Amino acid sequence: MTGKLILVRHGETEGNVAKILDTRLPGLPLTERGAAQAKTFGANLVAPPQRLFSSEALRAKQTGGYIEAATGVPLEVLEDLQEVQLGDLEGLNTTDAHHAFQDIYHSWHFGDLSARVPGGETGFEVLDRYVPTLERLRAEYLTTPDVPDIILVSHGAAMRLVSRELTDVPRAFAANNHLDNTETIELLPTAGGGWECTRWGRYPAPFTSDIDPTGDDPMG
Repeated sequence: MTGKLILVRHGETEGNVAKILDTRLPGLPLTERGAAQAKTFGANLVAPPQRLFSSEALRAKQTGGYIEAATGVPLEVLEDLQEVQLGDLEGLNTTDAHHAFQDIYHSWHFGDLSARVPGGETGFEVLDRYVPTLERLRAEYLTTPDVPDIILVSHGAAMRLVSRELTDVPRAFAANNHLDNTETIELLPTAGGGWECTRWGRYPAPFTSDIDPTGDDPMG
């Protein structure tokens, strides 16, 4: 069996605490708690990854830096893996702004990927920039049996959308179960170029729509 692609949501940020919709690069930094979460994640890895990557966002690079320090695996920063871009909602922390994004985001999970965040992205546009990088990482690092996992530090909303579209995770489960800071989605390459989701946050596979939903926190 080959290694997995482990997508890691970054540690807690100042934006998460203030409930700010923070998606534009470079974005807000980690809090002290977020740094501690990243250090703990790195220290708790059973084995170092084969390769370590992050998005260009400051919070992802900082999280990856702490994992690098814990494992000795150099961090590599990749383009096009930033969070879902929120356009006119950027920088807001109002209930109305969060509801506006969640309405569109949930519509993506239930099949309407053409819906657009005002001034921001459609679901199709998120997938078009994000998925090719995952496929390249798969082709370069995960085609040989018995290779170690690779880790990619990324962002909650983008991770959930992409992982749902690449696998058979139930739509209701993906829409209703967010990721806490430094929680993971683990994707296993399968024959024929597919992916199998083996873990989604606190839940190992299999995933069912009747699992109690977790409350959605500010994405980013």
